[in-house]
Amino acid sequence: MDFCLSEEQIEFKQMVRKFARNEIAPLATVIDEEERFPWETFKKMADLGLLGILAPEDYGGVGQSLLTFCVVLEEIAYACGGTAMSYTVSSALCGHNLAKHGSEEQKRRYLPDMASGKKIFSIAMTEPGAGSDVLSMQTFAERQGNEYVINGSKTFITNAPVSEVFLVYVRTDREAGPRGLSLIIVEKGTPGFSVGQPFKKMGMHGSPTAEIFFHDCRVPMENIMGQENHALGILLGGLDMERTVGAPLGVGGAQCALDRCIAYAKERQQFGQPLMMFEMILEKLANMSMELEAARLLTHKAAWMCDQGMRCSAEASQAKLFATEMSMRVASEAVQIFGGYGYMREYEVERMYRDARVGSIVAGTSEIQRLIIARELIKQSMG
Repeated sequence: MDFCLSEEQIEFKQMVRKFARNEIAPLATVIDEEERFPWETFKKMADLGLLGILAPEDYGGVGQSLLTFCVVLEEIAYACGGTAMSYTVSSALCGHNLAKHGSEEQKRRYLPDMASGKKIFSIAMTEPGAGSDVLSMQTFAERQGNEYVINGSKTFITNAPVSEVFLVYVRTDREAGPRGLSLIIVEKGTPGFSVGQPFKKMGMHGSPTAEIFFHDCRVPMENIMGQENHALGILLGGLDMERTVGAPLGVGGAQCALDRCIAYAKERQQFGQPLMMFEMILEKLANMSMELEAARLLTHKAAWMCDQGMRCSAEASQAKLFATEMSMRVASEAVQIFGGYGYMREYEVERMYRDARVGSIVAGTSEIQRLIIARELIKQSMG
């Protein structure tokens, strides 16, 4: 059992840590207040090869493992939650899907643009009436000649206001239930496709979110990923990966909150001594550190299993559930330790608290993760 990162992973971690803290962190408050996408940051990330970290080298990527991506993502999430969220969707959820399930033509057409930062990507599953129950989606694509005609809508789509390419889950057979799903690539500017106004959100202000709409939207048949009515396996396999990469978003944010608390506890004086002299403060710091390390280990285990091609539904849900709920607890304790200052927007922990809250909702709510874990336990008990 080896808990050490490889030399290459350590080099990635150190390089990204330096970049994130020097280039991303200084913009975190600005993009949060202005509620804007950090284009300048993504251009620099592309130059470092970070946007194509999961894409094969043949398509302009770096060809790294999911574990390496999680290590990198933790450092970016440490610096800015919103930047990390948009990065995850474009480079991991979409990039991984294209690399694994796209045709040779699709890979050559889209992956280089993703890796170079020329285009931002979105993945679209959630609908107004199909959130946790994603398999009940109703957006329908009807085949007409050599085209698919799409009608319906998707909501809560990360990056939608800035994306050029969308991977859209649709129903192509109304009678086949979950077996009637397909995955189709839709490009911005396609007639019949439109994006709504960005939502006003509690947190993650630097990662824009919006609805998307399809009204007789025609796309060529070659835009389908895989085979028609065979996207269920892609969706379910993608969810395991999505939940795994959701975990380091929580770990990175929580590590930053803990570090800020340690520094504050050393400096802040109350009753004639620094906060770190009070046992109740020390207890909070110890608990935060313990939960943080547990979440990191769960994350690395799930990512390693994904890289090995092992079934990891329970492990991915465990990592995502624990890391995102841990992040909320740590951020809440950070606000408490900072006291009145923690409630002020001038201090980072207020933003961290708002950003952390979405973790237990996206990529399957905490309640859904617990159901998945319980069902996997029952399956295992039955042999």
